[in-house]
Order: sequence, then C-alpha cells, then structure tokens
Amino acid sequence: MTDERTGSQPETRQQAQLRVLRERFRQRGIDIAPGPENWEETGVEFHYEPTAMLVEEQHVKPVQDHLWSLNITCDVQDRSPAAPGYRVMHVPGGTMTAIREVDRVMGRGLVTANHLVHISGNAGHCPASEPTPVPPDTAPVPAVNPDTTAGQGIRVVVADTGLDPEATKRSPWLKGVTGDLDRGILENPMTEYAGHGTFIAGVIRCLAPAAEVHVRASFEPGGARFETELVDALMDILDNDSPDIINFSAGTWTHHSRDLLSLQLFGRRRLRLHKGVLLVAAAGNDGVRQPFWPAASPYTVSVGALDPTQRERATFSNFGGWVDVYAPGEDLVNAFPVGTYIGEEPPNKGVKMRYKGMAKWSGTSFATPVVCGLAAARMSKTGENGVDAARELVRQARDGAIPGLGAIAVPSINYND
Repeated sequence: MTDERTGSQPETRQQAQLRVLRERFRQRGIDIAPGPENWEETGVEFHYEPTAMLVEEQHVKPVQDHLWSLNITCDVQDRSPAAPGYRVMHVPGGTMTAIREVDRVMGRGLVTANHLVHISGNAGHCPASEPTPVPPDTAPVPAVNPDTTAGQGIRVVVADTGLDPEATKRSPWLKGVTGDLDRGILENPMTEYAGHGTFIAGVIRCLAPAAEVHVRASFEPGGARFETELVDALMDILDNDSPDIINFSAGTWTHHSRDLLSLQLFGRRRLRLHKGVLLVAAAGNDGVRQPFWPAASPYTVSVGALDPTQRERATFSNFGGWVDVYAPGEDLVNAFPVGTYIGEEPPNKGVKMRYKGMAKWSGTSFATPVVCGLAAARMSKTGENGVDAARELVRQARDGAIPGLGAIAVPSINYND
C-alpha cells in the first residue's frame, strides 16, 4: 500500500529495524556495513565491521603475504592473549575486497568478516514483536513453577542487555536475581530492546524458581555488538561468573552462511574446557530454513519457538535440521521495566506505549530461556551437568516430536490448573 502523503511505500518491519540499528551505531560514531556485497539485489542478510577481517592464527602470515602481494594493506591488530585462536586484521581498503581475494586464491573459510550480532535477529530481524504493555497484575506465561526448589544450586547467566533492578522488587519470582544495569531503561523514552534481559530472567525464574540468575549487559543499548566483543564478554562470563548455563538470545546470518569464526573458536578452545557448561542460543525470527549463528553451531543447543497452542511452530521462528528443539515463544508474559517506549516498527511506529511492570513479547529470544529454565530445574533434581541435562531434555523432546515440526520442550505441568 502506498503512503498517500508521500507517494512512497510504507516502511516494513525489516526496514524499520535496519534504520534503527544504523542510527544507533551512527550515534556512537561506529561504522557498520550491510552484506553480502550484492545486498541491494538480494536484501541485507548481515552487518559487519567495514575495515576489519578475522583470521585464524595459523593462517595470519600466508593471508597477509597474499594480500600484500596484491598491494592490499592489512595490519594485524593487537588482541588480548585470551583471544581464542584468531586475530583481527585491519583492512583500510574494505573487508569484502580482502575476503574476496583470499577466497579466490586460497579458498573459502580462511578469513571472514567481524559480524554484527543482534538480539535474536540478523540484519535487523529482532524479536518477533515489540513488547506489548499488559496490566501489572497479569500472571506470567509460562506460569511460576509451584516447586520452589526447582533449579536450586544451579547458576544461569544471561548474556543480554542487563537487568532492571526495580523489577526484582516488583515481581516476586525475580527476587534475588542480580546483574548489570540495563542502561537502555535510563533513557526516556526507553531504547529499543531495553528490558530484554529482564524479561528473559523472568522466564527462567518462572520455570526454575530457586535458580541463581545473573544478567550481564553483554550488549549495548540497542541490542547489538560485533562478534569479537561478544567473545570477550562470554570469556569474562566463563572466567568470573562460574555459570552452569548461559542464555544467549542473539545471532546473525553470515557471509557464505559459515559459522562465526570468533565464536566457533570460543566454543572449541574455551567453552569445551569448562566441563558441562551449557550454551543455549536462539534460532532467530525470520521464518526461514537458512542457518542462523551461533545457534546452528555444534557447541550450542539451538531453540526455535512454538506458537501458543504448543503444537505448531511460530510463523516467525527459523527452522531446519540445525534447530535442536522448539519451546513456547509466542505471546509470553513476564516482568518488564516501568516507563515509556515509542514504537519504531509497524504497526506501532510512532505509538507511545506505557509499561507498568509487565509486558507480552514474542520471539525465539524467549523460547531460549524456557529451555534454560527446564534444564536448570532438571539439573537440580538429577545432579546432571548442563550439557548432560540438555542432551536428555532434547532426547525426551524428540520422543514427543511433532511430525513436520520436530522436537518440542514444554513445561510438563500446567501450573494454572
């Protein structure tokens, strides 16, 4: 439908999300570029740092020699000794030019872009909806588990936007949850995706009321960071937070649909050294089969979303053989900051929404903490570590698989009965 005032087509949700994403990074003085190279014809699939390239350490010298032979400048940037097996090359002439030349002569996969990873979306496909205000006395969905011991002794760390500390006082199921401040809630109106980490912590606590939940501000306000920054954040979580489970409700599509190099090396070289630590990742909200990273990686448990019937895939959820399990992720209700937010996307663009401590939200972002909560509850009963508990949850979910959909994991008790 054409806008009668301007004669132009109205902005789609994807276009709105892309616009907001770019504006937020422009405000921080950071350049991001859309990909792939022919994105104007195919559509934007991902964003990346336009003058940086990632290379595994053992390939640095041959890659550098090759590019120098073509008079392509490439300088290795200093990295922390903790960086797991890769280096960042500065390529002033442009990331894609350098990657194209390495791919052409040396083969694909030796180098990759430093991708922008976004809250459960790719090039701007974020949570499947903007949060909808609901009355403050609305019961959470899924409901609070009556077993107050579920999750006892289990530590879940949420790598997300941070926490609204006031929500831990308003919502009883969040009592005792700790974390970094979600700086997006300090702005008036709130920034996009403010409250995302708080909502996720609430879902986990509903299913595992006794779990120790800590929310890290691993993402900037606006919900996106480069993959190298996120690896640093995840290594900090492993080294300082002693997690049993990590909730990671973010991801991206990638160049050539390959794993994120920095996160792949993190999984191989760091995560596997922390025995039993479970990394659960959202499958993304594009409604397509194309692999979404890091959820498609072998070192994660990937979670797609079910619709409210819990018998069908939510239309927005990504799918395919790389998705391990589906869990409720549409029209969930949980704790949310008090404040206002002006909608950025159709159908709420320009609408001022007022929140009083609860919201309804949809996305694989929120199916992910359902699996984290179920795993934590199981671990406290069985003594399994995170990886073993997830393996058994997925096995049981496959036993009850729905033909044409796959394995489903839902709370076994209807707590409202």
